[in-house]
Amino acid sequence: MQLYNPVELLLKKRDGNPLDSSEIAFFVNGYLCGEIAEYQMSALLMACYFQGLEAAEIAALTKTYIQSGKTIDFEPNLPVADKHSTGGVGDKISLMLAPIAASLGLYVPMISGRGLGHTGGTLDKLESIPGFITSFSMEEFKAMVLKYGFALVGQSAQLVPADKRIYALRDVTATVESPGLITASIMSKKIAEGARHLVIDLKIGSGAFMPNLRRAKELAEHLIYTGNSFGQHVSVVFSNMNSPLGHAVGNALEMIEAIEYLKGNYLPDTYELTTALTAQMLISAGIATDFTAAKELIDKSISSGEALEKFRQIIIAQGGNPGVIEDYSIFAKSEAVLPIIAEKGGYVHQIDSRSIGYALVRIKAGRMQVSDTIDYGAGALLYPKIGDKIQVGQKIGEVHAATLRQADEVANLILKSYHIAEFPKDKEPLIFEISTS
Repeated sequence: MQLYNPVELLLKKRDGNPLDSSEIAFFVNGYLCGEIAEYQMSALLMACYFQGLEAAEIAALTKTYIQSGKTIDFEPNLPVADKHSTGGVGDKISLMLAPIAASLGLYVPMISGRGLGHTGGTLDKLESIPGFITSFSMEEFKAMVLKYGFALVGQSAQLVPADKRIYALRDVTATVESPGLITASIMSKKIAEGARHLVIDLKIGSGAFMPNLRRAKELAEHLIYTGNSFGQHVSVVFSNMNSPLGHAVGNALEMIEAIEYLKGNYLPDTYELTTALTAQMLISAGIATDFTAAKELIDKSISSGEALEKFRQIIIAQGGNPGVIEDYSIFAKSEAVLPIIAEKGGYVHQIDSRSIGYALVRIKAGRMQVSDTIDYGAGALLYPKIGDKIQVGQKIGEVHAATLRQADEVANLILKSYHIAEFPKDKEPLIFEISTS
C-alpha cells in the first residue's frame, strides 16, 4: 500500500478537497491496525462531517469497509433482498416484513442492530422471546437463510469490522448525521451480507434523525448511487416518523403487536408501511410486476398463515420459545401498568416522538449506552395519531414499568409530548414518496 502522511490527508479534507480511494483505504486500514491514532480518525470524521463526501469518496469508503472483513455470497439466481430502517419509535416493521418476504420466495439475510437513544432495536425486540439467539457465525447465518428463507441476527465481528469500530467513534464525536458516513455504514453491511435488492425505510420527522424531506433526499441519492455502483437495486421509501408506529413502544409489547399482525390483526399504519416496503422488495426481485400484484401476494401470505409459520420456524431455529405465538404470558411482564389520561381535549397537532422514546429509556425500555440493561416488559401503548380528536379524561395509552412511581413519571412525560389544540388538524400521510434506482 502507498504510504501517506496522515496530517497531509487531514489538511486536504479539512480544506474541502476529495480524498481518492487509495488515501481513504490507507487511513481506514491504518486506524484498524493501530498505525493511525484515534484522535486522527476523529479529526477525519469531523472534516468529512463539515466538508461532506463526494459520490466517489463514499463508494471508496464503502469498498474499504467491505474489504475489512468477510462477505457472504449467494448463488446469482437467488432473489436475495433486505430492508433497512434509519430508526424510529415503535418501528417493528422488520419483524413482520422478513417472514412475509421469505414466505413469498425472497431470501432475506437481515442483520439488525440494538436500540440506542430514542430509537428501538430489532435485536432487543427479538431477544424478548425467551431463548432467542441473535449471535451466529456467518456460515450459520447463511445456512439459516438458505433453509428458512430468512434469519434475524446481529452484526458478526467478521462482517465489516471497520464500520463497527468507526461507527462507535462517530457516536462519541457527534458525526453520526453525516449523509456520506451514514451511506457507507448502511451500504457496506447490506452489500457484504449478499443482498442484491434493498429497500430503505428513510424516516423523517420528530422521531427520526432526518428532520425534513430535503435532507432525506440528499441521503437517498447517496444510497441509490452507492448501491448501483456495487450492482445493487435500491429503493427508498420516505416515511413519516412524527407519530410512533403502531400502538406499542417497548420490546415485548412490540413483539406481541408484530405477532398479532402476522395473525391478520393489522393496525392501519403498520399495515401500510409493511406492505409498501415488502412490495418494493418483491417488485425489485421480479416476483411481482407492480404494487397491486405485490399487495395481493402479501395479503395472501398472511391470510393463509404462511408468514406466521415462517416466523414460528425461525424462532425455533434461533433457539426461541415458539409458545409465545399462542401464549403472550410467556413474555416478560411489568409489575405496574398505569393508564395515560388526557388532561386536555382537542385535536392532536404534534407529537414529540423523540421525547417519548427518551422517556421510555428511563424505565429501561431502551438504552442510552450499549452496555445498559433492558427491561423487556417495559414500554407503553399509545393510541392517538396526529389529527385525531381526544376528549378530556380519555385514556390515550398506558405505561408498563417496574414500579408505579416510574410509570407515573413516564406517563407525565408522555402527556407533555402531545400538543393539543382546539381547532382540527389534517391527518398526515405516512408515506411521502418512493424513489428507485
